[in-house]
Order: sequence, then structure tokens, then C-alpha cells
Amino acid sequence: MRLHLLAHAATGASRAARFPRDEPLDAGGRRTAGELAGRLREPDLLWCAPPARCRETTALALPGRQPDGDAPTGPDPGAWAGRSPADLAAEDPAALQAWMTDAEAGPPHGESLRALVDRVAGWMDGLPGEERSVGLAVVDPPVVRAAVAHALGAGPAGAWRVDVAPLTLAVLTRRGGRWNLRSLGCAPPIREPDPDRPH
Repeated sequence: MRLHLLAHAATGASRAARFPRDEPLDAGGRRTAGELAGRLREPDLLWCAPPARCRETTALALPGRQPDGDAPTGPDPGAWAGRSPADLAAEDPAALQAWMTDAEAGPPHGESLRALVDRVAGWMDGLPGEERSVGLAVVDPPVVRAAVAHALGAGPAGAWRVDVAPLTLAVLTRRGGRWNLRSLGCAPPIREPDPDRPH
């Protein structure tokens, strides 16, 4: 299968580099998500993460298409929701440093990077789909990073090395139970003919 992972469009939190709450897209995010309408390949299967920012991106980019199921949510920021790393660095630098360097460390009452990568890997490996099917999941940027790290066998540390801006598109392929990274960049263009699919 070919799995397209689309990071949601911009929110106030993503522009301010804050840990997210469940908030909608901002005006610029709504505009850029809407510009994708008609430009994304129609997927065989569509998944959307539950947060409002992902649902709104899906509705604007693929109008009229209902998701077939839920995609993984981003990591639970716990007590850090709505906070910026700069604020946390001044308030509790040791906790922030641990979160950035130790895959087992998470925000207070939140989720660690290792738990996120394991959760995303489990979802990916359990996806249905025929060899030539195309799936699209609209998710939070950390889910894209975790998915790429899983595909590359890079582990949680590899997720830190993947930059994912709003509307980044990762394309992963699965053959014989193994994931590979096909491309990573801004979405789209992805309406070109697909040599792996019959016409």
C-alpha cells in the first residue's frame, strides 16, 4: 500500500511554537488547506485524527469526503498544553531537557516520544489495504515524524531529525510487511500519474 500522511494546516499554536490544545486552524491555515481542494489524489482509504485542526484540514482539503476511520492523535502534551518551550525552559529547564533527550521522558501527565512512535508504528502495521491501494491520513506533525522514523527503522531518536511544517506530506510504501519512505515535502503536487498503479 501507499500511505500519504498529511500534517494539518497552521494553527495559532503551531505558528507560536506552543504545545497544542484542541484548537481549530487559524485564518491562514484555513486558506492554505482550502487551496488543496481538488489537488490531492482521491485516496482509496481516508483517515483523520480526532483533533479539530485535523478534522478541519480534512474537510477543506477533501470537501465532501468522509473519513473511513481515525488516524493516530499527536502526543498528549499533558500539563504543557498551550505552553511554549521558551516558557518551560525558564520554568523547568531540567524537565524540558529530559523530554528533548530521553525518549522515555514525557511532559507531566503526558506521553513520551517512545510511546508515540510505538503507537504510530502499531497503527501503521495494522492498516488494511491491498498492495496497490492508496491511503491518506491527516494527522499532527509529530505523527508524521514518528511514521517516518518507523519506516526508516530509526527509532524514537530518528523522529527528532524529521522537520515537519504544516501541510507537509510524507509518502510511505508498504510491500511484504516492510515500510519505506518514498518522499517527504510540501503538499501537493501529487496528481501526477502513478507508475505503481494501473491506469
